[in-house]
Amino acid sequence: MTDRGQTAPEGSDELDPASVAEARALFLRPWQFIKGVPSMEFLPPEGPAEIAFAGRSNVGKSSLINALLAQKGLARTSNTPGRTQELNYFVPAGHSGEMSDLPEMAVVDMPGYGFAQAPKEVVDRWTELVFDYLRGRVTLKRVYVLIDARHGLKKNDTEVLDLLDKAAVSYQIVLTKADKIKPPAAEKLRHQTLQAISKRAAAFPDVLLTSSEKGHGLDAVRAAVLTAIER
Repeated sequence: MTDRGQTAPEGSDELDPASVAEARALFLRPWQFIKGVPSMEFLPPEGPAEIAFAGRSNVGKSSLINALLAQKGLARTSNTPGRTQELNYFVPAGHSGEMSDLPEMAVVDMPGYGFAQAPKEVVDRWTELVFDYLRGRVTLKRVYVLIDARHGLKKNDTEVLDLLDKAAVSYQIVLTKADKIKPPAAEKLRHQTLQAISKRAAAFPDVLLTSSEKGHGLDAVRAAVLTAIER
């Protein structure tokens, strides 16, 4: 069966209005933080579809999550001591995330990578947690890897893509802060990024351009998520 995202590229303006409306209904409601997960034994019960966001520590991950869910300050990873190196779980408000009260979907904010002066044990702990989560979570539908449009793919980004390929987890590239560069440069970068991931087996064959500040590309990401969790 043809994937809905394949018939109408999720990075384009040709979004299906019905899919956009359905995706907005999924995202634009109250959400809440339920827990930070420092190691695998603290994961919530498996059940709801999970989509995760990964990216460098300064890529604007929290800003994008807040913009997608239309809730300022919901994801505060960089400002919350003790949660920066955890998997942070968000679910629709009113759900506890426990087995008796599972939501239909969960958003997972993965710990940022690319620390400038991180000790080796911190990097090793991050790698172990993330890889264990990626390879062991059957309800994880897709990881959205955020790349700063001003810089493109860096060495530690490609190392994370290698990790995702090794774990055989579907992922899609999202270019953030696209409003900070001129539109022709943003589109050129999108095509360059598509070419760079073309031979990666776990990469979804579309790259999305977004701006949390301007609200650009948010419906495309929401529609992409809807496609991913319905597969």
